[in-house]
Amino acid sequence: MKYVILIIATLSVTACYEDADVILHQAGVYKGKVDTHSQTAEQRETILAKRFGQVQTDR
Repeated sequence: MKYVILIIATLSVTACYEDADVILHQAGVYKGKVDTHSQTAEQRETILAKRFGQVQTDR
């Protein structure tokens, strides 16, 4: 019984482990993948406005 309590106590302490790695980001610097849209921002905006108008006709 003493070993069971020791095992349970050990497992409960290890469940509280938190990774302490810190990631520092630079403001204003995007480090993700390159945007590969085939349309320009204006074309996407026009398409989205048209789609919005199709579903929001009751307002």
